[in-house]
Amino acid sequence: MSDKGSSLPDGGETVAAPAAAQTSQLVEHFFRHETGRLHGLLVRLFGPQHLALAEDVTQEAMLRALRTWSMGGVPANPSAWIQRVAINLARDALRHQRMSGSKETAVATHFEQVHSAPSEIGANDHEIRDDALRLMFVCCHPAIAPDAQVVLALKVLCGFSTGEIARAFLTSEAAIAKQLTRTKQRIQEAGIGFDLPEGEDLAPRLDGVLAALYLLFNEGYKASAGDRLLREDLCQEAVRLMSLLVAHPTGRTPRSHALLALMFLTAARFPSRLDEHGDLLRLDDQDRSKWDQALIERGLLELVEAAQGGELSEYHLQAGIAAIHCTAADYASTDWARILRHYDELNRLKPSPVVALNRAVAVAHLRGPQAGLDAVAGIPQLDRLKSHYLLHAVVGELHWRLKEHQAAAGSFRRALQLAQVGPEQLYLTRMLERSADGVADEARPAEALAQ
Repeated sequence: MSDKGSSLPDGGETVAAPAAAQTSQLVEHFFRHETGRLHGLLVRLFGPQHLALAEDVTQEAMLRALRTWSMGGVPANPSAWIQRVAINLARDALRHQRMSGSKETAVATHFEQVHSAPSEIGANDHEIRDDALRLMFVCCHPAIAPDAQVVLALKVLCGFSTGEIARAFLTSEAAIAKQLTRTKQRIQEAGIGFDLPEGEDLAPRLDGVLAALYLLFNEGYKASAGDRLLREDLCQEAVRLMSLLVAHPTGRTPRSHALLALMFLTAARFPSRLDEHGDLLRLDDQDRSKWDQALIERGLLELVEAAQGGELSEYHLQAGIAAIHCTAADYASTDWARILRHYDELNRLKPSPVVALNRAVAVAHLRGPQAGLDAVAGIPQLDRLKSHYLLHAVVGELHWRLKEHQAAAGSFRRALQLAQVGPEQLYLTRMLERSADGVADEARPAEALAQ
């Protein structure tokens, strides 16, 4: 194949075909970035009752990209290529329905009249972004239950798998799949419209939008599965959508600014979360000189905006905790007493097992590892965390600090069985080995230790 590239059937120059693994990563990257925009465009054209069709043609477009780019090279504008393919697939589906005598004739005719030239689709990037914003609010319609709003937004807008959503909600994939099916049926039966709400109509939807963007960022900050712990592309997409939201007059609220502050302050620490080998670094091992001071400043400015008015949300408290970490000169200077007060308030405002576990860590820093273990034991609904590796990792760490090496080894072993991300598995393996060495040392005769 020529190094100069070739032309694809639907137009556009291509670059030389990359290796299969690189193509797969590129398609995954575009799937994460383009899913929300493309779903928004398709749903605006067909209506929310056609969410399933939008998902189907988007998936098929991504599969075609994977096959075509592997053989013929990547187009100069991959985003436009994927949009064009999805538009063509949608047009073919509507034509087939019309020929079959379905009731979609009017929709198909309107679609073909307005979008007979696919090259124009995507020309206005601002409109694409607006489509993504509109779809966020469609997913979070007040006629849909709050949890279902977030699940739908993560699936349709953010391209999450059912497994990723299930881990975020500490539940099973089967439960999430069933909830998605029920939610889509509800949208169709209720005839939910696609108009962007304004004024008072926005308030019932905003919390769902913020929750979905929070989970999107969180999945990038700490992936729930795979070889990479940190997925900056997901975090960047969450920040992009969040910035779009706070720029919109109806989304410019204190809690929106607080969530954007949290994202900036958390992203500022990305350069030091992993070492040069991609291994996980704990907070006390991180090189704070690598933290992005410009992002910290932006986060603090957003926190100032968030302080306007009397509202106090979970995002205010989490951003406050992140700000305490970011402004501490070093790990030893961290104001854990203030962090604990934030967690106490957060646990009062929005209690959850995960918040309680984070609070227990703060307790351990202030009052010692045994106090931390006592706080863990007192977590309401602790059973919900028992399938989450983080619970066992925290318990193992606290036992290790108490020199209870056998108990630590048991907890780290269970955490390792549950962890699904490469760097976390490697870290837990090291901790398990260290605990096992401690058990062995305890079993040796005193004279052997003296040597």
